[in-house]
Amino acid sequence: MKKFNIRKVLDGLTAAAAASSSSSQPGQRPPDSDILETLCSDHFQLCKTVRHGFPYQPSAMAFDPVQKILAIGTQTGSLRLFGRPGVECYCQHDSAAGVIQLQFLINEGALVSALADDTLHLWNLRQKRPAILHSLKFNKERITFCHLPFQSKWLYVGTERGNVHIVNVESFTLSGYVIMWNKAIELSSKTHPGLIVHISDNPMDEGKLLIGFESGTLVLWDLKSKKGEYRYSYDEAIHSVAWHHEGKQFVCSHSDGSLTIWNVKSPIRPAHIITPHGKLPKDGKKPEPCKPILKVEYRTCKSGDPFIIFSGGLSYDTVGRRPCLTVMHGKSTAVLEMDYPIVDFLTLCETPYPSDFQEPHAVVVLLEKDLVVVDLGQNGYPIFENPYPLDIHESPVTCCEYFADCPVDLIPALYSVGAKQKRQGYSKKEWPINGGNWGLGTQSYPEIIITGHADGSLKFWDASAITLQVLYKMKTSKVFEKSRNKEEKPNTDIVDEDPYAIQIITWCPESRMLCVAGVSAHVIVYKFSRQEVTTESIQMLEIRLHYEINDLESPDTDQIPSLGTSCQGPNSQTANSQSHPSTSSSSSDGLRDNVPCLKIKSTPLKQGAGYQAEVVIQLVWVNGEPPQQISSLAVNSSYGLLVFGNCNGIAMVDYIQKTVLLNLGTIELYGSNDPYQRQPKSPRKTRQTSGGLCDINEGSTTLDDRCKSPTSGSASSCNSEDEQKMPNFIERVKNKSRKFSKTVVSDLAKMSRKLSLPTELKPDLELGFESKSRDQHHNHHLEGMKQLKNNVWSMTSLCAHFFNVRDNSFSRSRSSSVTSIDKESREAITALHFCETYTRKADTCTSPCLWVGTTLGTVLVIVLNLPPGGEQRLTQPVIVSPSGTILRLKGAILRLAFLDTTGSLINPAHEPWREPNVQEEKEDKDKCRKLRPVSVSPSSSQEINETQYAVICSEKQAKVISLPSQNCIYKHNITETSFVLRADIVGLNGSICLACFCANGHIMTFSLPSLRPLLDVNYLPLTDMRIARTFCFTNNGQALYLVSPTEIQRITYSQGTCENLQEMLGELFTPVETPEAPNRGFFKGLFGGGAQSLDREELFGESAAGKPSRSLAQHIPGTGGIEGVKGAASGVAGELARARIALDERGQKLSELEERTAAMLYSADTFSKHAHEMMLKCKDKKWYQF
Repeated sequence: MKKFNIRKVLDGLTAAAAASSSSSQPGQRPPDSDILETLCSDHFQLCKTVRHGFPYQPSAMAFDPVQKILAIGTQTGSLRLFGRPGVECYCQHDSAAGVIQLQFLINEGALVSALADDTLHLWNLRQKRPAILHSLKFNKERITFCHLPFQSKWLYVGTERGNVHIVNVESFTLSGYVIMWNKAIELSSKTHPGLIVHISDNPMDEGKLLIGFESGTLVLWDLKSKKGEYRYSYDEAIHSVAWHHEGKQFVCSHSDGSLTIWNVKSPIRPAHIITPHGKLPKDGKKPEPCKPILKVEYRTCKSGDPFIIFSGGLSYDTVGRRPCLTVMHGKSTAVLEMDYPIVDFLTLCETPYPSDFQEPHAVVVLLEKDLVVVDLGQNGYPIFENPYPLDIHESPVTCCEYFADCPVDLIPALYSVGAKQKRQGYSKKEWPINGGNWGLGTQSYPEIIITGHADGSLKFWDASAITLQVLYKMKTSKVFEKSRNKEEKPNTDIVDEDPYAIQIITWCPESRMLCVAGVSAHVIVYKFSRQEVTTESIQMLEIRLHYEINDLESPDTDQIPSLGTSCQGPNSQTANSQSHPSTSSSSSDGLRDNVPCLKIKSTPLKQGAGYQAEVVIQLVWVNGEPPQQISSLAVNSSYGLLVFGNCNGIAMVDYIQKTVLLNLGTIELYGSNDPYQRQPKSPRKTRQTSGGLCDINEGSTTLDDRCKSPTSGSASSCNSEDEQKMPNFIERVKNKSRKFSKTVVSDLAKMSRKLSLPTELKPDLELGFESKSRDQHHNHHLEGMKQLKNNVWSMTSLCAHFFNVRDNSFSRSRSSSVTSIDKESREAITALHFCETYTRKADTCTSPCLWVGTTLGTVLVIVLNLPPGGEQRLTQPVIVSPSGTILRLKGAILRLAFLDTTGSLINPAHEPWREPNVQEEKEDKDKCRKLRPVSVSPSSSQEINETQYAVICSEKQAKVISLPSQNCIYKHNITETSFVLRADIVGLNGSICLACFCANGHIMTFSLPSLRPLLDVNYLPLTDMRIARTFCFTNNGQALYLVSPTEIQRITYSQGTCENLQEMLGELFTPVETPEAPNRGFFKGLFGGGAQSLDREELFGESAAGKPSRSLAQHIPGTGGIEGVKGAASGVAGELARARIALDERGQKLSELEERTAAMLYSADTFSKHAHEMMLKCKDKKWYQF
């Protein structure tokens, strides 16, 4: 009679209750544990924090010369504002229409944006998160150009119909004053002059407005008399206009690459016509037409020649020449080539007054994918070193990882090696865009972001306190040979381009070990060093990871090795430091075989300080089929092991001994416990390879058909005599023992090519092969085969890989079906994790083990035995054995983690970082190695009875399993209609939780271990695989994703961070005194030669201009008023800030009042003098003399 177990019944009831209810209250203690959960829903709130990177698809730019703030608008309706390094802000228009023009209200803390949907918006920049104060939607006319004079509240708006409307920026209402196109041109043209491309007022007379039409016509409009004073006409279309500061001349750029300079009072013909890049014919005719000059600026200097700066205008015969910015200064002409097309540029000057000498000192050039600032004050026009993180997209980002609360010495270490990589030749001056103030950073923990790129490069970024600064760059492609011409392509057909693109990044911050997987099925292990080294040759391992099933017959019970079997592993001899050659390049029928996708450099490689390549692992072609891309990757510094998997299987490498330890198909991990009825994969027909290799159906193969060991210098994997005789033995078995099971023979052939077994570790194999192969009795053959399968399975289990459980150190490629429901015969490895935990139900102590998750929702457990540290680690093998434990969830496994009896996360063992290139005394080195935290084998472990919890999250559900009982104590179905893209176990407020991002846009968090829902926000529906590929969570409530090809969006799901965000953000607007207006001098004031002011209020106000048309534009109130300021600011700091701003504004208004009073007194005094002079002049004249 079966014994009744009350504990199992209780465990079953507990699991059922946990699965049906996930609504327990904060502080609930889960059954069978004493864990007090402290996280509750009040600790979570989702909001965006900052956006880093170059504005995607830029379209417009503006600069405030007093506040020194730069604004960039994009084609998607976003705004990016930049001040001093570390001060930047992101805003978004609701309509998402493209920005066509930006205008600052200089030194007023406001910005006007004109959009492609014919809407004007007024932004309030006096708050940390800018908001819209007013909007004005034009209904009947399309906006083409805007102009806002300095210290004016009247905005001129040009339209597609050629009309000019005037908007009051304070109330954002239209004036009744309108300049109609037909009245502006009158009889100067018989046709419509086209849309308005330029509006500006005369620097010396605000009452004169210069209006440029696309057709080539310009009109100088007198605002007071409401008529055109002068009209200028040219045959070529106009693109832009710029004034000389004295207001007597202006220059126009045209579509034929010419510049025309006009005298204001000579409208008949231009004073000068120049084609800067046109070739002058010998017969004295007009120069050949060139490409259009899209924009020109005319800047003057007190001492020296003026600057004429323009973009475009190159000759049409300059095919392939890069976009250029031309700087004409006196007799010199400098052509500055740019890497990308020029979107816009503007000149930075010393004064905001257009009527004064501008004294230009720099040019800001906005390119399609970069921002360049040119120094005009130094010879050669060097560029400034850009301090903003705008080069994230220097090569397209393919993956990224986010690490919060890193070791404090990491950022200084990376910065020190990165400082040696800085380029030379930059301008020595300070960055000229330096407005705003930094925020008060309340986050004190270090944060690091790693981005992987399409060209194989990686960048490390300091992301602490919501800033971003590059620390260190590295190129993984340096270890490979590059093709010298287009015909020499790499030996890969996996990708047409970018063969070095990074797919997965695994990093251990504590040990500084780095491992990357590339798109060409290659893996590189890096160690960090502060010293430069020269490596004679990079060690390479080639692995033949191929998936084949010949039969569906299940092996007999007596042929299955016992699950508890363990055996000595392979010999751990140090590998030779040289690249391992491929066995063969192609099969007899021309199919590529045993060839890696990339070729390692054979010459010595100089590796600078930083990350240095330790070993390169490559998957090879098999029978004309390219290797499958890697789907999961993990590395552990304490054990010196690396593991990775794809849709074919799993491979493990001991990177200390430079040997391949494991090479198995996913199905073979199950043994006889495979729960799936898989369809066989039809293998290719038998073909003899040029290297003497046969298909496994013939039962003849060499060991390096599956794995190459670097201990050999030739094509054979090992020098073992037994290995050379193994194929012959297999052939004899097949010829003389036909009545044996076909499954046994094929399994023997398949297993024999999985591993290369060194001679010293095969006493049993020698007995099972050599002696028994001489005996012709069938039972001896069978015994030898069973012995081989036992040893091979123990060997293949033998590689241990401890996955670094930092929540964001793992990312996988979702090349297979995202639902993972289809029962395909190919089962990819999607999650790998190592931890010291219970592996079987009967265990009384923990032991090191590997947990493997697959696309079919299966979790497999393999037990590991590791040798002691020191010299024994270099000579003794790692021993592993399967545990027989198989767990199942619905959907592909995404994340594995373990909790201790208190509910704390069990972090994997790691080795503290030490400088690898320092020559130490042997005794000190041995002493350090003995201190390495290495897990002990189960036989020597002390028995403990503490409970642990395995947290497993798949695409569909999450489970918490109690160990060692393996009972599911909590279960939660995360989603039914969608699937989870990313899941991480993260720390927050001294506790931990499970964070998930679903394809339907929901971000969810769950308590651990009870899996209570804490947060569920519909944040961002999956619209681009870029988001799925780059989204990652990290500790302290931080997360990020690549929102566009050039920008990283950081978000937080922590309530505390959301509350402190206002204090952490920088301030864009700072109270700055407006520079004094240029002194007109006595004679200019006496004879009226200075700048003429205009009372625009009298002209454009409703009393003089009348009411505007109601149907022309619609006013829309915004949310960025003082209410927005009050809502944004909070606490004492906010009150103080508002009080300071109010005092500054009051002081500024008082100073302006004083200036106006002084000007009025000066004007009255001048008028009195003039009146006295006239009186003296006329007092003696008779009445008839007047």
